[in-house]
This record gives sequence, C-alpha cells and structure tokens, in this order.
Amino acid sequence: MSIVTSKVTSPRRFTQLDSVWPAGLSRRLGAMLYDGFLVTAIWIMVTVAHLAFFRFVLGQQADEIGTTPFDIWSLRLMLLFFVTLFFIYSWRRGGMTLGMQAWRLRVQTTDGHAITLKQSLIRCVTAWLSLAAFGIGYWWVLFDRQRRSWPDIASNTQTVVLPKK
Repeated sequence: MSIVTSKVTSPRRFTQLDSVWPAGLSRRLGAMLYDGFLVTAIWIMVTVAHLAFFRFVLGQQADEIGTTPFDIWSLRLMLLFFVTLFFIYSWRRGGMTLGMQAWRLRVQTTDGHAITLKQSLIRCVTAWLSLAAFGIGYWWVLFDRQRRSWPDIASNTQTVVLPKK
C-alpha cells in the first residue's frame, strides 16, 4: 500500500513590493507595441505551419488553401490559441512578457504573488474586449485612481512598474 502525497505549492511571491508603483498608460502602450512584434512573429509561424499542414498533409492545392470556412476558422482559432498561450505562459512564469520586461512592468496579484491560470485567462479575454472597444479598456488607466485597466479590474490583478536595477 502506497500513500500518494500531492505537493501543494503556493503562488510565487515577488520581491521589491515596497518599491513598485502602478503602471501608467504610456509604459503599457510601449510594452504592447513591443509585444505586438512578438505576436506578429507568432502569427507568422502559426500561419506557415497551418499552410504547410493543409498543403502537404491534407494534400490541398496551393490555390485551394483558405477557401473553405474550415480553413479560415481553424487558422483563426489557432492564432488566438497560440497568442493566448504566449501571454498566459509569460504572465504565469515571471509576471511579464518580453515587452513588459523592456518597459520594467510586471503583472501580479494585489498582494504581490504570481497570477493564477484563471486570472490569466480573464486578463486575456478582457484584453481582447478592451482592444475591440477601441482601446477604452486601456485608456481607463487615465481615469482610475489606482491606474487599473479593464484587464486589471476584471482579473483582480495589478500592473506595476519595477524600479531600475
């Protein structure tokens, strides 16, 4: 008879909590611009893999690829899936994407821990909605006393600026 124990790990607690402050709009937009280049690269890789699959595995002719609803929607879902995976992985791993690192930003819980998977998913969905609403969800930072965007509010997280090293 063996007893299986599960290791319950608490979320990683970040350091420098006393020296961070809420991120403003300009830093967020800068990080979004940097991450936009990464998102474009991800989309190119996914599109190439998608085209190669339809051409070489399914045997479609080059001029037939992308002409059916299945071709179109499968690509759209893959693009969304892999970009969401990129953000979730980055936020869960260290609280920041590469663009956020360049602008010294970090996403964390309100008490300074790494965000959960659920919070990451909520942030992603709310971020897409914020952008679809002409960016209003991010402009909200200018009006919120705590400088929170819609993704911050919806996921009960905060985006903070890290001090210089």
